[in-house]
Amino acid sequence: MKGHNSAKRATGVWQRQGVAAAFAALCAWTAHAQPASVAARSDIDLSDLSIEQLANIVVTSVSRRDESLLRAAASAYVITADDIRRSGARSLPEALRLAPNLQVARVNAAQWSISARGFNNAIGNKLLVLVDGRTIYSPLFSGVFWDAQDVMLEDVDRIEVISGPGATLWGANAVNGVINVVTRASKDTQGALLGASGGGTDGQLAARFGGKLGQTGTFRVYGLGIEREHSHSASGAKLNDATRKKQAGWRADWDMGADGFTFQGDAYEGGERPGTPEAPKLDGANVLARWNRREVDGSSWQLQAYWDQSRRVEPFSFNDDMQVMDVEWQHSPALGQSHKLVWGAGYRQARDDTQATLLVRFIPQQKDLRWVNVFAQDEIALGDRWAVTLGSKLERNVYTGWEFLPNARLAWTPSPTRMAWASLSRAVRAPARLDREFFFPGAPPFFINGGPNFQSEVAKVAEIGWREQPTPHLSYSVTLFYDQYEKLRSGQPPPAVVQNMIEGHTSGVEAWGLWQVRDNWRLSAGFNQLHKSLHLLPGSTDPTGPSALGNDPRMQWQVRSSLNAGAHEFDTTVRHVGALPSPFVAAYTAVDLRWGWHVSRRTELSLLVQNLFDSAHVEYGAAPGAAEVQRAVWMKILWRM
Repeated sequence: MKGHNSAKRATGVWQRQGVAAAFAALCAWTAHAQPASVAARSDIDLSDLSIEQLANIVVTSVSRRDESLLRAAASAYVITADDIRRSGARSLPEALRLAPNLQVARVNAAQWSISARGFNNAIGNKLLVLVDGRTIYSPLFSGVFWDAQDVMLEDVDRIEVISGPGATLWGANAVNGVINVVTRASKDTQGALLGASGGGTDGQLAARFGGKLGQTGTFRVYGLGIEREHSHSASGAKLNDATRKKQAGWRADWDMGADGFTFQGDAYEGGERPGTPEAPKLDGANVLARWNRREVDGSSWQLQAYWDQSRRVEPFSFNDDMQVMDVEWQHSPALGQSHKLVWGAGYRQARDDTQATLLVRFIPQQKDLRWVNVFAQDEIALGDRWAVTLGSKLERNVYTGWEFLPNARLAWTPSPTRMAWASLSRAVRAPARLDREFFFPGAPPFFINGGPNFQSEVAKVAEIGWREQPTPHLSYSVTLFYDQYEKLRSGQPPPAVVQNMIEGHTSGVEAWGLWQVRDNWRLSAGFNQLHKSLHLLPGSTDPTGPSALGNDPRMQWQVRSSLNAGAHEFDTTVRHVGALPSPFVAAYTAVDLRWGWHVSRRTELSLLVQNLFDSAHVEYGAAPGAAEVQRAVWMKILWRM
């Protein structure tokens, strides 16, 4: 029965149409294609960058200003555009698997658990995620609904992944990490791109076109169609989580010398009413505008504003309509070589409307949420080799008032290719509606009666790191961390209220490296080990205890190989994830193989085999009903003009 179900999923209508379209496009194009020996991609990517150039990729998430990755005093990893392309990733969460300082687990066909430094679950709340400067966490629960977050991966320039607190610059909820997805400027995505892919349980179609706007402007528009088939449990039972999604958007940029303007937006719709908890009905839209200016004296400022609307219908749990408006000002004055100051202020407002369901009620049904913040951070040079960074953010929310989020970092650069750093930070996870206003079930008598006295969760974090490029062909980074947590979320037997009666600590090591073995062969590896020790405070009657705060592996590692042979690419990824303790999920090792062929200057064909030596495994959830990740064969064709 299980084999029959797998075969049926692999030959679904969407997959047949996607593969047929891909081969038809390939045949039509290759009839007029240039020889493969002169193949060259027209899109800008990082495939030809050396290890030294990769170490000096410009990042902005650590200090809110441009700096090289080698000089960033944080546990920072960059997923490049070429990493994403050569991994065969089909979604943003799959692309995030490439970061060795993240824990990424697939829950079902479209839902994921993603965290840094533990506390991983489907409603994780200690990781701040941005897409082109737009914060995408939901004020409903302080986390990300990953099934609603799709981007056209071909347009992503890089993904900056910071593990550890970033609250001084990014605010509450940047407790265990910051993910910043940066897409390419529209000037770098000119012309047309068409993509079709299918196989396994998914299928995708994508199209993009970029052009000019007068003498100083450029634009792109895109459309994306995604179909995911039902996943299955270990018994072969079909889970009701199949989903379809349509998304479209645009970006326009104007470069006017000292001034730069960006205007972009997206709209999406997914699922079918009434939806299910595993595959809810989704729709939303967002619009963002940004104005940058660089003054003659070297100072710069940025003004950004966005509006974001999202609706989620899960018949038995969440039925939520959220609208968010955010505006932020940032300024970097010119203070000479000894100071690199950035400061700013922001205002954020959300209006949330949650309809009562069979299982869930939020009281009040409608809620206005507001946040106000002001921040400043200065990097002070102490001679040629030492620098100290001091900063803080004051942020006010409607539940707990003002929060103080300080940060101190010390960096030592004994040579241009080596850096040691250490930091002390305080971060908080401010209350969300789920903490204060959640009632269960949807009608009285309630077993859970909200959390009227719930306070912010607090993390005090110490880190020490070393980053080095000992040779032109080798670079590596190692970080040790210790996080002390207070006032973590807890419960009690019914009739219950949500409390702050768990505390404890986590500690661990994160390490990764790159080795250019030969001109055409690159190896990368990453390792992550986590120790978590949490306990209930005296007087707590929480029946589940710390196990409800996330299900995390003690250890995980990955190794990737990228080999070029003329117009052909051969990529291998091996990932190992340790066992999850509660509920128990067995450890697994996944091997993915990708073959890519640059058929011509305009056409690229690739074949991906996922879970080569493993027919199926569970990544998250309790047996026997947890969804299995199946072995899959995936084909993709890209055509550029």
